[in-house]
Amino acid sequence: MAMTLITTNTSSGAATSDFTSGIDSTYKLYIFKFYDVNPATDNIDFSFQANAVGGSGFNETMTTTFFRTNHPEDDAEAQIGYQDSFDQAQGTAYQFITYDQGNGGDESAAGELFLFNPSNTTYVKHWYSRTQYYHYSDGTQEAFVAGYFNTTAAIDEVSFKMASGNMDGVIKMYGVG
Repeated sequence: MAMTLITTNTSSGAATSDFTSGIDSTYKLYIFKFYDVNPATDNIDFSFQANAVGGSGFNETMTTTFFRTNHPEDDAEAQIGYQDSFDQAQGTAYQFITYDQGNGGDESAAGELFLFNPSNTTYVKHWYSRTQYYHYSDGTQEAFVAGYFNTTAAIDEVSFKMASGNMDGVIKMYGVG
């Protein structure tokens, strides 16, 4: 299947990177790709949320799960683990897709988020994300996050932001079909 670039958001010192058009019934799969997303604040989390058609406030109810890998630069113990404190059980907050990301010039994030069939009005909206990033304590981490928006309303907007402060980076939205 072919990927079609719909929108590119390039942020410099921005509070959010919002996609408020282009998500409709044209495609059953939307992929967001992140390139060099870097927070202004050290030790912060990159996150996302969505809006249903006619909604406001990026606060859709979701259930999620989060696990990550970690390997410090000093070759200390590498880890893989489930992070239950980053899950949501019918929550409406922005969902973390990185954890404790650094803000140095060499501390950015790259990854992707898949949103399945957002215009369907019969079923919930499934998604997953895989993000590689530089942890503030000098190591590589990879986050695997998945879940669903618990709404049968169509999703037509997606927002990305840091848990605090501004960010730089590029996020591209593709339709697949």
